[in-house]
Amino acid sequence: MLPIKHVVTSGRLRLLALLILWAPLSVFAQQVEVTIKGDYPKLKENAEAFIGEVEGRSASNLRRYASTAVNQASRALRALGYYSPQIDWRVEEGDADEVSHLILDIVPGEPVKVVSRSVEIRGAAASDAEFTDDLPEHPKEGDVLNHGQYAGLRDTIQTRARQRGYFDGTFVEKSLKVNPETRIAEITLVYDSGERYRLGDVSFEEGHWFETGLLEDFVTFEPGIPYHADEIAKLNRDLSNSGYFSGIDIDAVPSSAVDRVIPVSVALTRRDPRSVSAGVGFSTDVGPRLRGNWREHWINPMGHKRGADAELSAPRQNVSAWYELPLEPPMTDLIRLTAGYQREDIENVESELLTFGQQWQHELDSGWLQVLSIRWEGERFNIGDDETGTSSLFLPGAGYSKLYADSALDPSKGYRFQFDVTGAHRAVLSTVDILHVNALAKGLYTVFGNHRFLGRVQVGAVATNSFEDVPPSLRFFAGGDQSVRGYGYETLSPENDNGVPVGGRFLLVSSGEYQYQFADRWRAAVFVDHGNAINDPFDPLATGAGIGIRWISPVGPLRLDVAKGLDREFGGGWRIHFSMGPEL
Repeated sequence: MLPIKHVVTSGRLRLLALLILWAPLSVFAQQVEVTIKGDYPKLKENAEAFIGEVEGRSASNLRRYASTAVNQASRALRALGYYSPQIDWRVEEGDADEVSHLILDIVPGEPVKVVSRSVEIRGAAASDAEFTDDLPEHPKEGDVLNHGQYAGLRDTIQTRARQRGYFDGTFVEKSLKVNPETRIAEITLVYDSGERYRLGDVSFEEGHWFETGLLEDFVTFEPGIPYHADEIAKLNRDLSNSGYFSGIDIDAVPSSAVDRVIPVSVALTRRDPRSVSAGVGFSTDVGPRLRGNWREHWINPMGHKRGADAELSAPRQNVSAWYELPLEPPMTDLIRLTAGYQREDIENVESELLTFGQQWQHELDSGWLQVLSIRWEGERFNIGDDETGTSSLFLPGAGYSKLYADSALDPSKGYRFQFDVTGAHRAVLSTVDILHVNALAKGLYTVFGNHRFLGRVQVGAVATNSFEDVPPSLRFFAGGDQSVRGYGYETLSPENDNGVPVGGRFLLVSSGEYQYQFADRWRAAVFVDHGNAINDPFDPLATGAGIGIRWISPVGPLRLDVAKGLDREFGGGWRIHFSMGPEL
């Protein structure tokens, strides 16, 4: 049983909460109003920000508060260059239903303007174009004085000095002279950077467990290069992205420098060796799906990894395993050994696919990612009970891709290019000759902040001496959330005599989409898709069009589309498409 005192106290708290909830909302309304003569929205906004929220005061209390409000409003206008405002105040008393208000009537007066701006960089930074270029343009001569812009100019110089290693830099002169009577301001900033510091050798503290040679491969700068904070940030980021560590502490402070050379010391905390994760997803292509993965983030001091992945949905089930060996540099280059099993049953096409392979991934100097691969595929398939077969293919291949995005989660601009080619020959462990090519290009651009344009083009072709022996996994199908909307998943393709899609020799798909951001994290979209999987490049293509909504969730964009397939002969009609994932 609860103590009586506790019950009484709880009852009082509940009563107080009820009184607060029932109290008229007007009691808590803002009681200071700012009016400014003329069109000065920024002055009004700044004055209101300086004054802040004023609530729950009586008329007499507001009169006592008036001088404080006038002083705050005056400071707000001075910050934007208006040093001689005329500010009158009055109190409008309320009644039983309305609160009292303090009204500030402001006439800004003439502003102070910048008549001279002198910014001089001395020392080694004077010849450092990346330091001196693109300094803030404002406040410039002729501008109304803005103290925030002046502070921004001053802080930019100091920030660049810290970022670029001018740790001895100081302002020889730093002045903003304002004459309110003549309404003029003079800006003088003279910065002496001193000599630029350099980065020294990188050492790794004891206890990291890994081979030192592996860790040294993460260091992309040579000892003796001019200091830049981005080099330290990149080292931190690359070590973090490796997946080996739960803690990274990089010590590269100027106070430890000898002759302006800063030694870099790295302390690493190894992460837990294993992790398991599971998730649930949904798309209109495959319906609900379950995903799970197991990772062993480090196996030995050389940094080897391994893992397994599984995905289960009604039309598709697959499981795969891999083993990874880092190369130099380990951020981009690796060798991966893979094995997997996949079963599909989509639109009367059933297949079971077993694969074993090896990939060598290497980033070229041009920024393109190159993946050279060798894999063996064994597939057993059944197409509408009319076509059955098995295939055994030894497939060497090469893939090239390049991705640019100004944000990983929700980019405003970027592009993606991808090109893959694989082949098989009957003379080398294969049942059919095949040359398989697939290319993809995507682009995204945003104008005026909330108008986004997306484009996508995909083409593919398979050359063979016996198309009937090409397994479904290497034929082309179109239609669905990521292809031509308004049509069923992988329903666009040549059909056999019984109307069953059997896959095509060629793939041609293009898409254009416009998005308008109408609220934070919400966008409306209109789109047109055009394409098909075909046996002849001149065969007709299908068109779909529609509208959609996009929500930028914390884990990536979610897309809901209503599309109309415009070609009934290809099975077009009204369809709802739901999907999620990156737009590039």
